[in-house]
Amino acid sequence: MNAEIIAVGSELLLGQIANTNAQFLSQQMAELGINVYFHTVVGDNALRLQKAIEIAQTRANLIIFTGGLGPTKDDLTKETIARILQRELVIDEESLRSIEEYFARTNRTMTENNKKQALVLKGAEVLKNEHGMAPGMVVTIDDITYMLLPGPPKEMQPMFLKYGRPLLMNRLERQERIESRVLRFFGIGESQLETEIEDFIDGQSNPTIAPLAGDGEVTLRLTAKHHSAVEAKKSLDKIEKAILERVGHYFYGYNDDTLFTKVIEQLKRNNKTIAAAESLTGGRFLAELTAISGASEVVRGGIVCYTNEVKEHVLRIPHSVLETDGAVSEPCAKLLAEHVRTLCRADIGVSFTGVAGPSSLEGKPVGTVYVGIAMDGRETEVYSLTFGGDRETIRTRTAKYGCFAVLKKLAAAF
Repeated sequence: MNAEIIAVGSELLLGQIANTNAQFLSQQMAELGINVYFHTVVGDNALRLQKAIEIAQTRANLIIFTGGLGPTKDDLTKETIARILQRELVIDEESLRSIEEYFARTNRTMTENNKKQALVLKGAEVLKNEHGMAPGMVVTIDDITYMLLPGPPKEMQPMFLKYGRPLLMNRLERQERIESRVLRFFGIGESQLETEIEDFIDGQSNPTIAPLAGDGEVTLRLTAKHHSAVEAKKSLDKIEKAILERVGHYFYGYNDDTLFTKVIEQLKRNNKTIAAAESLTGGRFLAELTAISGASEVVRGGIVCYTNEVKEHVLRIPHSVLETDGAVSEPCAKLLAEHVRTLCRADIGVSFTGVAGPSSLEGKPVGTVYVGIAMDGRETEVYSLTFGGDRETIRTRTAKYGCFAVLKKLAAAF
């Protein structure tokens, strides 16, 4: 099966909402082994929708629609499809009763146009809407299957999972499963990562390898296709092992992992606590950590030491260090990490100091960064870094680097 997903709604084209339906459905199709080669978004216009459908008919044998099943005049998905397929729209009595019961239950007056939501393509299999009013439907004509789903995700997703997905599984001639895995890397650029595994990328067929650069990070999406989920997993394991043998030093997690969630996870696993002294990052590091559920078990606290006065009088950095070496220096970063660890009675102290811009500071250029890591019973380490980009990019990458450094220290120590 080759599928195309057509999302209907002018609000999508205007950027008022994101097309999360297409993302969800593509993930579901991948699990079913159905190829999705095209996503189309079209506004609430019958002529343009007709043209989109006619194009999809030339390149897909499964066309899934989301949106345009409501009661108003701009909800025209099923009417347009009915005209193209020359298929009559008829009232689905069960859906109509459900709509009427909803209005009675909520003490609202049902207007005549709400009956429109109960219209379905004649001969279609009706997909019950248990979280809204407009039913979905599936019909196959001339070897093309048309699946119509409502637009609101809270209606579309449960409808597809309960009714649409099983229906497609029954229609597949052979169930070929697509398994994907995302490998996450930090501290290596996309071009360098690609160079390191260039032969794997050039020789890819199954599994496939897709690099993607993020905010100071790089991911590799590995995708394997096989009738057996077990065999697909074996293929992914094999290519993952080969990749990590070359660039494993930069690897930190899988799929939806973030550097911050991994730090919380590893601190819990090792029964360690952390505190931070943040000058350059202004609290960003701790804000990201404490946004994660369960962070209170391992995050002791910290100090936003944006001025030299706070560094000196709260974190007790000697005036001589600030005067001689400066706040943006290795000695200052070292003492900040050590003192915040002691002050907060944490196992690990992290410090961030540097120049985010837009102008230089203490004679040091924009992008100069020092990250200190102090651990009980171990020598404090300071990382001297240089980041490019604007102020926000430098601050974000600095906080992420702190996470990555903590992860590496934890791995080495425990």
